[in-house]
Amino acid sequence: MIEEVILVNTSDEVIGTMPKLEAHLHGKLHRAFSIFIFNTSRQLLLQQRAFDKYHSPGEWTNTCCSHPRPGEETADATVRRLQEEMGMECKMEPVFSFHYRAEVGDGLIENEYDHVYFGTSDILPQPNSEEVSAFRYVDMDELKADLTEHPENYTAWLKISFEQVLFHYHKMFAKEF
Repeated sequence: MIEEVILVNTSDEVIGTMPKLEAHLHGKLHRAFSIFIFNTSRQLLLQQRAFDKYHSPGEWTNTCCSHPRPGEETADATVRRLQEEMGMECKMEPVFSFHYRAEVGDGLIENEYDHVYFGTSDILPQPNSEEVSAFRYVDMDELKADLTEHPENYTAWLKISFEQVLFHYHKMFAKEF
């Protein structure tokens, strides 16, 4: 089965579909989502992408990211992919969206309208080894420093979105006091 992505315009309005690899080869703007799961110690659950992924292999990134399927609501896709990739369930809320474009190697281009979701869970993931090589929890200050010192270890979308993620992270945990 060829996986398709939802092509969108800069207002996130659907304009068609295309096979995922073709969209990445031609840099077509498409809908995506990124999930950030924090534990109750406020640490972010990171995953290391499997080493045989067709782009960004072995790089560390947020908890889970993917694309909704044609006809699938983004919120439903987040639940599906978190289970498929990380073997876990978690209540998630949409936090913000952003558009980014980045070359990710081998002539592939990520051009995504990315919907960012946050959740909190202390459930340990049971990652799918075809998707994920490793996982770890990290303090946000430690991650910020490592992104600066070793940016080559992280995915383009994590580096691009990090400041917005950090802003919303502080807002989320400020509510608890």
